[in-house]
Amino acid sequence: MKRSFILSLLFVLLTNGLVWGQLTMKKQQDGIKIVDGSSNVLFYQMSPLNKDGAYERCNYIHPLWGLNGKILTEDFPADHLHHRGIFWAWHQVWIGDKRIGDPWEIKDFDQEITEIEFVKDPDETVWLKSEVLWLSDKWKVNGIKKPYIQENVAIHIHKSNLKYRRIDFEISLLALEENLRIGGSDDEKGYGGFSVRMILPDDVQFSGKNGSIKPQETAVESQGFVNISGSLGKGNSKAGIVMLDNKENPGYPQNLILREKNSMQNIAWPGAEPVALSTTEPLVLKYSLIVYSGKMNAKKIAKLIDE
Repeated sequence: MKRSFILSLLFVLLTNGLVWGQLTMKKQQDGIKIVDGSSNVLFYQMSPLNKDGAYERCNYIHPLWGLNGKILTEDFPADHLHHRGIFWAWHQVWIGDKRIGDPWEIKDFDQEITEIEFVKDPDETVWLKSEVLWLSDKWKVNGIKKPYIQENVAIHIHKSNLKYRRIDFEISLLALEENLRIGGSDDEKGYGGFSVRMILPDDVQFSGKNGSIKPQETAVESQGFVNISGSLGKGNSKAGIVMLDNKENPGYPQNLILREKNSMQNIAWPGAEPVALSTTEPLVLKYSLIVYSGKMNAKKIAKLIDE
């Protein structure tokens, strides 16, 4: 996997860390770490990372830390080596009638980060923005891999209020080739899209607006969010992650693929049937994570959905 990128900083160049209020962004060898005061928040993987030369990936978040400092995500888990922290990927990519790769399983799939930008809002929240090209060994011109999708990602990190932190994601996908389609797994599950590979405690529970959600082998209907809770904090204290769908998303509320062990949690869209991407108007998908300590009820989550 080849990587090139431009670092665009609003205030300071060539520093080890940029401090804006409580939030600090630090350029490290392989990516960007975001810190809130003395607490780690997340790490964005910029440089290609692989395991024994396989499953090479970038453009994802790992680790994601809880409010009390415990790591919540996994990378290269033994049961699914292609899973990677907080990521967004699809099984199917088609140009016309030619299938050119499987970004989910990282087969015939490369990403090239071409630009990174940091922005500070007046409210002291921070944006991490990136431009990423998708490439494949199965799509070349004169023997050279030709980009077929331009992805733009905006990650909006909010300051912690001691009980929870909100992180918003906006993923824009623009086709660089005509007749391009993406889709989830070509089976009854139809999984693919925005996903969190998190550490799952034995007492993990899933809930939505109407109460408990029981994971199934196939997708379950969403109520706009899923609250994943259990002994996720330090010392097995209670904590959780809420995955929020956005009302502006196509197919809202998008279905959920949920797993109690050894897998990811997925807001599954579009499902098994691929959808077309435009060469002029990008597909925009929006999701949020609420990382919290203690407990969070459905009433509080409902208020956060509308923020």
